[in-house]
Amino acid sequence: MTDYAARRTMMVDTQVRPADVTKFPIIDAMLSVPREAFVPRDMREAAYMGENVNLGGGRVVLEPRTLAKMLDALDIRGDELVLDVGSALGYSSAVMARMAEAVVALEEDEAMSQEAQTLLLEHGADNVIAHTAPMAEGAPEHGPYDVIVVEGAVQHLPDALTAQLKEGGRIACLFMEGALGAVRIGYKLGDQMTWRFAFNAGAPVLRGFEKHAAFTL
Repeated sequence: MTDYAARRTMMVDTQVRPADVTKFPIIDAMLSVPREAFVPRDMREAAYMGENVNLGGGRVVLEPRTLAKMLDALDIRGDELVLDVGSALGYSSAVMARMAEAVVALEEDEAMSQEAQTLLLEHGADNVIAHTAPMAEGAPEHGPYDVIVVEGAVQHLPDALTAQLKEGGRIACLFMEGALGAVRIGYKLGDQMTWRFAFNAGAPVLRGFEKHAAFTL
């Protein structure tokens, strides 16, 4: 029988801590949330590998290092509301639920969203709301948000998402530029977004976040 608790410890010790992520709330959450429960059953043996878990259809569960470093840069506090865009089966939402006051898990695949709600409740993440809607539209009815995390790559970030950030709020996005991806943290100041580079990573571009084709005659 697979010892998933031991695999979680190994994941943190070999993938998270070596990536200079040492904040206790992140380490504690990633040691506590059973990652294997939030991937398809036939993918459980791959849940703790140092790579994205492929969910099909261009969707992934981000590798532990990428998620941990995003959370490290965002520094989520216990009184904050988080929008988790592309939450899939809810792993990232379950992790952030242990840090934030509440999380809105946004997923446009209705079956995945329903399964996520069940899994989140089963694993004690009762401060997460599973919301089904197009990812590029966000979930304005629950906002505005202190923090937004996009669980996949973007080439274009819809204005609808930044509009749902509170003043002084922040967003983590993985911008893909060809084969190279860069995670940037955006800060909302007035009507402007200020971005800073955090680290490099890679993931498929989410539907609705593709680069707009230039119009030519």
